[in-house]
Amino acid sequence: MIYARDLSDSHAKLEAQIELRNKLSRYVGDNLVEKLKNNLTFENEKKELTILFVDIRSFTSISEKLTAEEVVAMLNEYFDAVVDIILDNNGHLDKFVGDEIMAVFGVLPSRNHAARDAVLSALAMQQKTEEFMKIRTEQDRQTFQVGIGINTGEVIVGNVGSKNRMDYTVIGDVVNTAARLQQSARGGEIIIGEKTFRQTRKDFTFLDRGPISLKNKAQTVCCYQVIAPEISNLA
Repeated sequence: MIYARDLSDSHAKLEAQIELRNKLSRYVGDNLVEKLKNNLTFENEKKELTILFVDIRSFTSISEKLTAEEVVAMLNEYFDAVVDIILDNNGHLDKFVGDEIMAVFGVLPSRNHAARDAVLSALAMQQKTEEFMKIRTEQDRQTFQVGIGINTGEVIVGNVGSKNRMDYTVIGDVVNTAARLQQSARGGEIIIGEKTFRQTRKDFTFLDRGPISLKNKAQTVCCYQVIAPEISNLA
């Protein structure tokens, strides 16, 4: 009876661990879950990472034409595809901010540079968005485009928040610049910063956008637009 009870307790604990892992994987992916399992607390540190922001263009005007249920369904369908792309390219989903996603590359080990993983993700996102919009057009449903900004540099990585709720996130000027680059991108565009360009210039095709002025930046920022290659080259 004691053996049966212990076996039942062990089974229940295992099922609970599996359920927790599955829930965590929905937010951070299996790769980061492994790191969480091995080390529940992350040290605060400075680290070079690549930050990606993707945002739906004219979302407010689009949402005004739809019911609340239609808006949520559209976002969930789109986010499902986009988040999978981030996780498949060794990225970490940092947060959702309305219709915007912030992702971080370089937290986890990868055979690629973090910058390359981020650009691959961005290209796949734009491709997936086009496919998604073709389907919605055929169904006579509202369509949209997304703009993406990517920036690479040293950031502060750590647990930020209150005693009741902590977020493992990244902060710093590099993050703010990535967000501004995203804002400067038109629908369908991917705009990257100088350091991201230097680390990926041999892997992709770019259009030099020159120095541009960004909100809350005293100096202009050199940036580049990623030109989408043939689908077969996105490997």
